[in-house]
Amino acid sequence: MNSTQLAQELGISKGRVSQYVAQGKLDGCFSGEGRARRFDLDKVRAALQHRLDPGQMLGNGAETKRRLQEAEPATPREGELRRGDPDRYELARIQKVEEEARKLRRQNLEAEGTLVLADRAAQATARALAQEVAEFEGVMRRAARAIADQLGVDFKEARKILIDTWREHRRARAEVLAQQAASAGLDPEEREADF
Repeated sequence: MNSTQLAQELGISKGRVSQYVAQGKLDGCFSGEGRARRFDLDKVRAALQHRLDPGQMLGNGAETKRRLQEAEPATPREGELRRGDPDRYELARIQKVEEEARKLRRQNLEAEGTLVLADRAAQATARALAQEVAEFEGVMRRAARAIADQLGVDFKEARKILIDTWREHRRARAEVLAQQAASAGLDPEEREADF
């Protein structure tokens, strides 16, 4: 077959065929020169299957590779992939597309306000909790002053009892919550949205 027919069969441009010839990728796959050049399709397929540049396989050469695979026999030789089995490049391509889709999905959910990243939520929660703890400690100081005034006891002793009791409570609660957090898993909805 001539270069135009070969290009159509492989799904590439006629210029690409000329490029392969000039680069020596098709040496031994044709007879004749110039317009009289005739290609042996089986030899061309064998030569290109092993010589396509990895970058071409991921980009515009992916179509060429697909056409070459379609033309292969259904039963592969030993050590070769069966028709339709993805190779490393195709798996890498699939993984890249899936990662980009996950990233875009997350960005869309963030823009809609239906998704909050865990680190941002943790920071906001920590700030709010620290503010509440500070407010409660202020309440305890006022309570210690009220106890001292109404019961006639020393303000510093009343305050120390309240603060010590509060700190013991916080320590015990922190341990319980840490154990709960360590054993907590994702519910089905969280697993679906996990990035």
